[in-house]
Amino acid sequence: MGISKVTGTAATAFLVISVSLWELGMRIVTLPFLFTGIVACIVTFASHDAVNLPWILGKNSVGRFPFWSIILFGPFLMLARTYAMVKRFMRKESVHDKIVEGLYLGGWPFLLKHLPPGNPSVIDCTCELPRSSFVPKDEYLCFATWDTRAPTPSQIELAARWACEKRSKGKPVYVHCAFGHGRSACVVCAVLVALGVAETWKDAENIVRERRKIKMNALHRKTLEEWSKHRAAQKKGN
Repeated sequence: MGISKVTGTAATAFLVISVSLWELGMRIVTLPFLFTGIVACIVTFASHDAVNLPWILGKNSVGRFPFWSIILFGPFLMLARTYAMVKRFMRKESVHDKIVEGLYLGGWPFLLKHLPPGNPSVIDCTCELPRSSFVPKDEYLCFATWDTRAPTPSQIELAARWACEKRSKGKPVYVHCAFGHGRSACVVCAVLVALGVAETWKDAENIVRERRKIKMNALHRKTLEEWSKHRAAQKKGN
């Protein structure tokens, strides 16, 4: 289920509860439910694939959220972090997996032990989760993307080049989203092609699937195809 459907369902539930509490005369208690419902409505609109505005949450290039974002979107941001943490402990899968030497794919590293070995450079594909304090800002690249959505072809190209640069210096690279199944898997496919490990993104997807359970959707594949065509056109131009 896409994020807009999830938040839309949550928004409906909170608004219905708000109306019920208001009718019962519990008007002070109504306010937090009403506020959360309104926030969920905004997120539902902004995360819809026809709109797709991940920057609305305010996450900056160093993975931090400004004060206004914490105030306005606090309920959603806290829920996103809590959900990621709880689901992490409930799942029986590794936080990350090595795809090829020096390239790792996985979920949000909210604890130091979640990072792969070797003090990796980190590519963050989330718009809802912060950079952890133990991840150095100068070894961090963020492409704020909604869950189940995909980075743009230009963002994917930048990520691939950045990863190749880090690998050329001997640095391992860790690409993550919330759980390492969709957004980040899409980027890793491009990185594998850029590194010369895979001929096409489809070959890269097969390589990734052999090492980690991923859930790339039609949008991820469409974006990778667009990136691949743009990359081929650039090579011809050169």
